[in-house]
Amino acid sequence: MVGASLAGLSAARSLRKQGYDGRLVVIGDETHRPYDRPPLSKEFLAGTIGEADLVLETDDEDLRAEWLLGARATGLDRMRRALRLADGSELRADGIVIATGAAARTLPGAEGLSGVHTLRTLDDARALRDELGRGGRLVVIGGGFIGAEVASTAYALGLDVTVIEAAPTPLAGPLGERMGAIVSALHADHGVRLLCGVGVKGLSGERQVDAVLLEDGRSVPADIVVVGVGARPCVEWLEGSGLALDNGVKCGADGRTSLAGVVAVGDCANWYDPRAGAHRRVEHWTGARERPDAAIATLLAGGAVEPGVPRPPYFWSDQYGVKIQFAGHAAGADSVTVEEGAADDRDVLAVYRRAGQPVAVLGMNQPRLFTRWRKQLSVSL
Repeated sequence: MVGASLAGLSAARSLRKQGYDGRLVVIGDETHRPYDRPPLSKEFLAGTIGEADLVLETDDEDLRAEWLLGARATGLDRMRRALRLADGSELRADGIVIATGAAARTLPGAEGLSGVHTLRTLDDARALRDELGRGGRLVVIGGGFIGAEVASTAYALGLDVTVIEAAPTPLAGPLGERMGAIVSALHADHGVRLLCGVGVKGLSGERQVDAVLLEDGRSVPADIVVVGVGARPCVEWLEGSGLALDNGVKCGADGRTSLAGVVAVGDCANWYDPRAGAHRRVEHWTGARERPDAAIATLLAGGAVEPGVPRPPYFWSDQYGVKIQFAGHAAGADSVTVEEGAADDRDVLAVYRRAGQPVAVLGMNQPRLFTRWRKQLSVSL
């Protein structure tokens, strides 16, 4: 098991649940046991929960696994089915699960400049929480969900917050332009500045960042900068292994890769979506928890399992006291209708349709109605 976060833990649980009783080794490049990442940008960053609340394993859980933490995989020998580690050691295996996740993209030129952060790991969150506790001016580069959650948390902590988004409309990719504009209007509702349609040229400062420089010539003063411009799959260590790579590890609908005895799960896995007839790499908590069951069934059966159709992807976000939930795929929808509530009140249930067929649903503070529509979506797609 290469990867010791939620997807790796879920795969380890699936192995034991599905009857595997052999040796199980879990390799993780972080020194921490599996922990929950969604609270890092919200409750943990705000200081309302501690590290003990992030633990994913239960007190009585025993997977009979050997944990190699602080160990990084550097290569895969497909002929010998062997993993090479950074310390020069090697592990041979009958089956391999790749769950190495994704890493936050960084901003070129920000290396060595204090006050500049990404947010992906527990260590990232620790460092950012310490800085936010001192207050000041925060600039968030990137108006996606992680950036928006950090902005919301920092606003609640009393910081002066600006969000910069290169696209004309934040969240247009996952939500479409109309609903992306409605959700991102939460920033303005709370006095957080949102600058859209302008790219970042660079950062200024000698040792400590003091401003974000925009491509249109403006300069935004900053004491703290959070770069939230997406993530890249951690698959560079697999280059030259013979494993098919394409925006991650290319997989079938069951997690099967191009190499026998190797499956992939989580944020690094580009699974085939039979509904869309295309591959999709989905970076959502629910996928990391649910899809390992199918991948492990495939691994244990030697690939002789008929893959089922995975549930439509689902994610949630909490911003400025509003619960945002989304399921399905907005891309390809030809209409969006508000079925309940009012967009101006940020209390809305919207359904995306293609040729009259629901393909996605968005809820803002509509958990009960959203759950009902999500179930319908799973049946209809």
